[in-house]
Amino acid sequence: MPLTVSARDRRLFMALGLVLVLLIVAAVILTPSEASQQEIPSSYSTASSGGKAAYLLLSQRGYRIERWLQSPLELRAGQGSTLILAEPSLFPTDGEKQRLHQFVEEGGRLIATGPNGGMALPQSESTANPMGAYVWKTYQALAPSAAARIAPQITMLPEASWGRNSTAVRLYGDDEEMVAIKYPFGKGELIWWAAATPLSNAGLKEPGNLEFFLTCVGRPENSIILWDEYFHGHRGSSVTSAIINSQFRWILAQFALLALAVIMTFSRRSGPVRALARESRLSPLEFVETLGGLYERAEACTIAVDVYYRRLRYFLIRRLGLAVSVSDDELARAVHDRWRFNDENFATTLREANAARSRSSLPQAEALRLVRTLHGYAAQLKMHTPGTEERHE
Repeated sequence: MPLTVSARDRRLFMALGLVLVLLIVAAVILTPSEASQQEIPSSYSTASSGGKAAYLLLSQRGYRIERWLQSPLELRAGQGSTLILAEPSLFPTDGEKQRLHQFVEEGGRLIATGPNGGMALPQSESTANPMGAYVWKTYQALAPSAAARIAPQITMLPEASWGRNSTAVRLYGDDEEMVAIKYPFGKGELIWWAAATPLSNAGLKEPGNLEFFLTCVGRPENSIILWDEYFHGHRGSSVTSAIINSQFRWILAQFALLALAVIMTFSRRSGPVRALARESRLSPLEFVETLGGLYERAEACTIAVDVYYRRLRYFLIRRLGLAVSVSDDELARAVHDRWRFNDENFATTLREANAARSRSSLPQAEALRLVRTLHGYAAQLKMHTPGTEERHE
């Protein structure tokens, strides 16, 4: 038996198929490639721009170091702790920024690198330098410091620069740009680098970089180092978090869309079959529309006026007990005397309607006015309400 699909079902499947294709294309475009992921100085990455070598080196040298996968809101007391914010790819919220600042005020040390890292600092004066993100440069120490004694020069990728009019201590730079600074904040200290080059896998081997990095993190016995991975996208280690923060959500979205299409198709095929309700041709509305259309095509405006005129006279004569041959003026006087109906235009309207019945070319607007007026008089005199004859007596 050949499978038959209705036109409506074909349109539905085509629309859902198009949405599925768009989701796949979006997943391909928006999912970071392996090359872009390698540019993140993460402690998990072994690429040239990664930071796994520095992480393992600190661990082997006796530093108490751990990867920080939680929000800054969960940070412990800052006293004796160093947080490395290596070129975060995600931006902190206002509440997270406030907690980072509080962490430093409590006595912690924050090492932030890159343009995005500078945005997390209070009193930030870092400016991105897109043209300098391709070539490493060597920078000399600018001020006497512990780092300058053992590392008179470092190699840095100038992805950003610090304002030259800042009151921060200038560690490294040249006549054009400042690439490493520090300044106290509360009980703690803030350190900013233009890039994460000194702690990257490839940058550690450059002259002075390792010494500069170790000087910034301090001595092993005096510090607990937290290497932030939260702003690299590694948020927690649960299965739910892994699904939410990875390309699995795109796969789940596609499966959900496919399941929805299957459910819709099954429900439409398996639901009860009911015949469509058909409107009766004898319905009052259709009768009125048909009769009105006949009058309009025949241009029989006088017929509509005649019907309303005769109907109103019939009810009035019957209830007042008058002769059928009574004139319009006599009928109007009887209505006035019997029911105290004081409308000076009532008799005039009756005469106009009587005259309009014999006009062959009665305009539609005038016919409509007369019909509406007669209908209004009938409503005022309660000609359409059963049992009103006794109330008028």
